[in-house]
Amino acid sequence: MAVELYNDGKHVCLAFYDLVDEEADHAVQCNQFLIVDGDHGALVDPGGNMTYNGLLMGMQRYFPSKNLDYILASHADPDIIASLNKWMVTTSCRVMISKLWARFLPHFTTGRDYTDRIIGIPDEGMLVPLGQCKLKALPAHFMHSEGNFQFYDPISKILFSGDMGASLIDHADALQPVKDFDKHIQYMIGFHRRYMVSNKIGRFWVNMVRSLDVEMIVPQHGARFEGKAMVNRFLDWIENLQCGVDLMTQENYRAP
Repeated sequence: MAVELYNDGKHVCLAFYDLVDEEADHAVQCNQFLIVDGDHGALVDPGGNMTYNGLLMGMQRYFPSKNLDYILASHADPDIIASLNKWMVTTSCRVMISKLWARFLPHFTTGRDYTDRIIGIPDEGMLVPLGQCKLKALPAHFMHSEGNFQFYDPISKILFSGDMGASLIDHADALQPVKDFDKHIQYMIGFHRRYMVSNKIGRFWVNMVRSLDVEMIVPQHGARFEGKAMVNRFLDWIENLQCGVDLMTQENYRAP
């Protein structure tokens, strides 16, 4: 079932937390998102083939999939965009992804030339017109992908943060927003230490996010951070986290 993150009658943001059966498929839990503005819609990180049918069915109550404007992909991992071919065949949507990954997308399709429907996002990011609003594609490079973007919706004030803020929990727990930040750290810290490249990049990201009016950070894995107090707790935490290359030594690079 879809969770309404925001709905003012014209602009809607939905999250799908339960489309991956992580026990049956031995797959990591991941979330998919739909942003609707009037008669226009965009899917954010729609996922792989195991999420396609559930997402297709679940979105119909709010928006007809055939009218989809965009797929917005934070990066090119299979849990982000492996279902691309099905969306390209069943809709006339365009897909937006870092320009670094645009030429890799045909490997997710069946050989048809979709060049005119692929938009490479420049490194500095861009505005994405959707109905009467303009989403922001925000640079999030090296968190964890070399070419990486997050998507900020200025109407709902939601930041769809991709892997930043991810927690490794099952879908039943992911449905609920984080209530106890200190307790939640145990589900985030291993992932962030390994997947985020360095504290330097984390601090750059925090500075950018603090320049925006963010009421909610919604990662692609795990639970969301609701309200400015919880958003700030996360920003403070990631700003001071040593991770990635900060933790590497010669001991990590020895032949077995």
